[in-house]
Amino acid sequence: MATRHDTAAPPVKEGGAAPGRPPAEPTQAEQRRRARLSRRWQRDLRWSPYAFVSPFFLLFLAFGLFPLLYTGWASLHQVEMTAPTDMNWVGLRNYTRIFDDEFFWNAARNTLTIGIISTVPQLLMAMGIAHILNYKLRASTFYRVAMLAPYATSIAAASLVFVLLFGRDYGMINWGLDLVGISPVDWQNDKWPSQFAVSSIIIWRWTGYNALIYLAAMQAIPQDLYESAALDGASRWQQFFHVTLPSLRPTILFTVVVSTIGASQVFGEPLLFDPNKGASGGAEHQFQTLGLYLYEQGWVNQHLGRASAIAWTMFLILIVIGIVNYVISRRLRASS
Repeated sequence: MATRHDTAAPPVKEGGAAPGRPPAEPTQAEQRRRARLSRRWQRDLRWSPYAFVSPFFLLFLAFGLFPLLYTGWASLHQVEMTAPTDMNWVGLRNYTRIFDDEFFWNAARNTLTIGIISTVPQLLMAMGIAHILNYKLRASTFYRVAMLAPYATSIAAASLVFVLLFGRDYGMINWGLDLVGISPVDWQNDKWPSQFAVSSIIIWRWTGYNALIYLAAMQAIPQDLYESAALDGASRWQQFFHVTLPSLRPTILFTVVVSTIGASQVFGEPLLFDPNKGASGGAEHQFQTLGLYLYEQGWVNQHLGRASAIAWTMFLILIVIGIVNYVISRRLRASS
């Protein structure tokens, strides 16, 4: 008869399984390694966001803040572009010469008139286009993309096309005027026609951009307001004037300020529209803007000090525009 050699299992304590081996205490080297990793993780958590945004600040310091401070320092000196390190201290003489310069005031007036001629029709047309696109239309996405096509077009290409359109002898604009019995207009040499032609380039490029801004703001207006106005018997025009426009006041103020700042910095359009391809803004400076005047003083006449003073004067003008914007926006918020 075979003998059984069964091995009995170890006794199990009542209330659970057999106890395991207790965890070993970490060594001193392991504790130091864990502490080092913990400190590294804390440093990474604290400083990594600054590392992610540091490229922007480095580029801003190199190409934004340093040129701003350097031009401010150069505006207080007599310095030429041919010898930028040879500076002679003149104090505020560059600024006082600006205010006594007839060409500066001519450029300031041209900038103001071109800004008004281009900004007012541009924003009115953008509002009308946005109001139309706000309705349900077929191929609405195509129309919205088409609105951005002029904005994406090169300034050089657009300006050259408009130069051909406004040509005195063979331009399409004068050809259309001749069909209705109007004599040809010298768009590039007469003062007001040249400013209107330059403004038309700006209007063509920026109307679609502002229209999309207005369209986005219109789509954020609650539909309940329009339904309530319709129940009260308001027509489409009444809904536009009493619902849409009041809701768009902050957006309208934003576009007005941005367009004003852009108009004060107009440069490419008048530069390329000049038949002589110079910075004088026409033979009699009839459409020379502040941007062109700055370029003429700095890169044509090579007076770096005077050009820097003009740049800082334009910067102070933009600060004034910003302060006016802040005051108006506060009053609008208070009234609403």
